[in-house]
Amino acid sequence: MTTYTLLGRDGQPYESATPGTLGGHRRTKVYGRLDCPGALRWIAKGKYVTHRVFFADEDTAVAAGFRPCHTCLPEKYRDWRDATA
Repeated sequence: MTTYTLLGRDGQPYESATPGTLGGHRRTKVYGRLDCPGALRWIAKGKYVTHRVFFADEDTAVAAGFRPCHTCLPEKYRDWRDATA
């Protein structure tokens, strides 16, 4: 059986039988879609992979302290930015 390592609401990794629906970067605390053009560019350069994390859903990513990506989630990013300004 395949298992996936996801981050929980507390920011701690756990094993899941279901893959994550969102990816993130541990250092920048940004989450976004798995097909995000910005993340894929960094992955292609080999600069992103060691800090890549995955989340089951958006609520979990937010609870873990991550913010939306401005490239693939622009509306959610604007809402986050306006709320934190």
